[in-house]
Amino acid sequence: MNLLAAPADISSKDLPLREDIRLLGRILGDTLREQEGDETYELIENVRRTAVRFRKTQDDVDRTRLEALLDGLSPRDTLWVVRAFSYFSQLCNIAEDLHHSRRRRAHLKAGTPPREGSLELALNRASKKGLDAEAIQRFFSKALISPVLTAHPTEVQRKSILDCQLVISQLLDERDRMDMTPDELADNEEALRRFVLILWNTRMLRFSKLTVQDEINNGLSYYRYTFLSEIPKIYSKLEQDLEARFGQRIELPCFLKVGSWIGGDRDGNPFVTHEATLGAARRHSSLILEHYLAETHLLGTRLSLSSRLIEISPEMAEFAANSADKSPSRTDEPYRRALITIYSRLVATTEQLGHRVEHLRPVDTHAQPYTDADGFISDLNILIDSLNSHGATYLARGRLADLKRAAQVFGFHLAPLDMRQHSGIHEQVVSELLAAAGTPGYAQLDEAARRVALVHALQANQLLAETLDGYTETAQGELRLMQAAADIQRRYGRAALPNYIISKTDAVSDLLEVALMVQQTGLLETDAQPLLHINIIPLFETIADLQGCGIIMDELFSIPFYRELLKSRDNTQEVMLGYSDSNKDGGYLTANWELYKAELELVKVFEKHGVELRLFHGRGGTVGRGGGPSYQAILAQPPGSVNAQIRITEQGEVISSKYSNPDIGRRNLEILIAATLEATLLHHHGDDSTMPEFHRIMEALSLDAFNAYRKLVYETPGFTDYFFAATPIREIAELNIGSRPSARRATNNIEDLRAIPWVFSWSLNRAILPGWFGFGSAVKQFIAREGDAGLQQLQAMYQNWAFFRGLLSNMDMVLSKTDMGIASRYAELVPDETLRATIFGEIEKEWQDTVELLFAITGASTLLADNPTLARSLTTRTPYIDPLNHLQVSLLHRSRAGDDDPQLKRAIHLTINGIAAGLRNSG
Repeated sequence: MNLLAAPADISSKDLPLREDIRLLGRILGDTLREQEGDETYELIENVRRTAVRFRKTQDDVDRTRLEALLDGLSPRDTLWVVRAFSYFSQLCNIAEDLHHSRRRRAHLKAGTPPREGSLELALNRASKKGLDAEAIQRFFSKALISPVLTAHPTEVQRKSILDCQLVISQLLDERDRMDMTPDELADNEEALRRFVLILWNTRMLRFSKLTVQDEINNGLSYYRYTFLSEIPKIYSKLEQDLEARFGQRIELPCFLKVGSWIGGDRDGNPFVTHEATLGAARRHSSLILEHYLAETHLLGTRLSLSSRLIEISPEMAEFAANSADKSPSRTDEPYRRALITIYSRLVATTEQLGHRVEHLRPVDTHAQPYTDADGFISDLNILIDSLNSHGATYLARGRLADLKRAAQVFGFHLAPLDMRQHSGIHEQVVSELLAAAGTPGYAQLDEAARRVALVHALQANQLLAETLDGYTETAQGELRLMQAAADIQRRYGRAALPNYIISKTDAVSDLLEVALMVQQTGLLETDAQPLLHINIIPLFETIADLQGCGIIMDELFSIPFYRELLKSRDNTQEVMLGYSDSNKDGGYLTANWELYKAELELVKVFEKHGVELRLFHGRGGTVGRGGGPSYQAILAQPPGSVNAQIRITEQGEVISSKYSNPDIGRRNLEILIAATLEATLLHHHGDDSTMPEFHRIMEALSLDAFNAYRKLVYETPGFTDYFFAATPIREIAELNIGSRPSARRATNNIEDLRAIPWVFSWSLNRAILPGWFGFGSAVKQFIAREGDAGLQQLQAMYQNWAFFRGLLSNMDMVLSKTDMGIASRYAELVPDETLRATIFGEIEKEWQDTVELLFAITGASTLLADNPTLARSLTTRTPYIDPLNHLQVSLLHRSRAGDDDPQLKRAIHLTINGIAAGLRNSG
């Protein structure tokens, strides 16, 4: 018997997926039998069959049968069932990911037309529009495309589990790519069995809470998995494609950079101290230098070209002659001698920066360290130019060129590290700074007076904090972080820490306060010409903040002193928009509409003042926090808002799903490039008021959706009690999945709860309310007012407006993962029957209206009608996720009834882990 059943109805192109699922299922089933016995195996299969039956029928008899089966499990059996189904869904995910790569390769091999989201298609469309090499060069010269990794706590899996999954994926991939003999296939299956066995016997939960250092190290894993190898390849392939397309060499600037918040984001995280931030920058630098050393050493072993057989360039001859390597066996091997010199200088650089390094070969202890990465690149250029001069082009543009590109992209710092803190903290620090300088009472000033005081202090250019004595602990901590930022820039370069983000920005003074703080450590110099060494970035998060952001930026740009600061930042101002808090504040539809309007207003304000706009999108993994397919999301941005530059957060479990596998990681990075290129060059850039009717309708829908959402979440008596009872929110807080606390303050108020656990909780109980609630009410009221003509207008919006189409597409994806049958079981955890019936009745009715009206607008009759790939994936995965939900409800009933068995608590945490891993975008 194969517990991991493949879908029966499957197209021929998906047959390999079915075979992979069958293979992994057979191996997992055998492992279960061997490790836990036939009785446990049969129990797990019985749970699966019963859960699948209830999913199909939603029948009370099947519900009772399932509840009885789960309630009767012993603590030991409960743990086996939870772990089994968690690993079933994980193995499904591995097979799915591999199949995506397989289908992509099949398309490339067959020479079929390029697929949506590919760079090739984006460039084809640009050529069709008449854009020449010069236009493409201008785009890339201006471009900045930057996914930014965050440590937001929705990645529930341990790194040990992720590493094991990666090996299983690689072994499965070998079977697909190699013409394997029977013996090789048998060896491969033996290796798969070993790693499935390791997976089964590896602890799923962390014993201790993640530290900031743990999060930093976890983030760095993705550089090893994907970014260090694939980013140089993306540049190389793109340059070759452009040369073939336009008949001329286009050397691309470094427009693609992967940033990080991990170790720099201290908003609400007291564990991100100045030591943590310094440690993050140090680990970044250490990792990239280790990479350069390994690559340089490898090149040294390979480039054995003899000067007796080739004629090297004069510069190369001089470089080799100056090498300290005088080994007789290498006198005629100039490239090896040069690379030994480069290696020695890298070792000296590494030691000068305070990193520990294990030498892969003997080094010249007198070698001079590189001042910066430019010196390293110059040395590599000598080798590349010489190779080209004697016709060794394949060598010049191979691994050596990739190493040069890596040095250009990553420098000696690896990744641009962002800092973030809440505006309220800045206010406190500035109040203390000004009071120490003889100007007390800053916090009592109105906004206009604050601006005057801050500009005066900035222009005075005085050091306000010569010593930290006398300051509060909060102020001392922030000022030490400012000093750490300056130290990082001095040691690793300005690019190592280029951004400072202000959470909850709601006034111009919020930005000026940060300017005054960074001035204290030399990150802002205001002598003859103001020189700002860091981007000061406002983050607008709530609905009210989004509505007011245009006014704030307009007033900020009207301050001459601030405009002078922007001159040293290429006259570019970055603005971050928060998707998570705006959704929790106003609901899915309203948050998305207010974000869209905010971008339109920002475009107008920036054009008025002649300032370049760069938007930073704070998207989460789920649609409820701004997630969804990146390609469609970027193309749905308002006209003029992308403009060749975009930064986007990558959070939690989405990071591992996108970037653990090199092929998939490269594809996701290429999608970002393609979407940014298309949104910039191929879309209308005029005034979006060409669709005033669409905007009128969206405004009406937004108002009604906002009222419906706020009425339920913030105005319904007892809703907070319902939420805390009907979701595993308290149990999530006990998981060791992140260093940051789950709430801003220790209260039971929804307002104080962070957006991540809010969305995570609703995802786990399968209502996923933040991704759709309010839409049904809004559309229903709109059609009631405007009749059939109103429905036709909504259908026209869906057909002709990328924003509205994307809004509904993402909601369709969320609804496909909801399950009101399962959600009803979580509702039974609410002890007040009247409250339970009232609120769940509201949720269920809104869900029914939302699905019905979604179909009416799109013309679909089933969810995911336009996304068969995801539909197939969910068909495969849900039989292994659903039992975990049912079991979680049963466990929560027992726990909340007073059962304090430690195994019970562990089982609940395991179900959270398993459901989140199966859903893949839970937070």
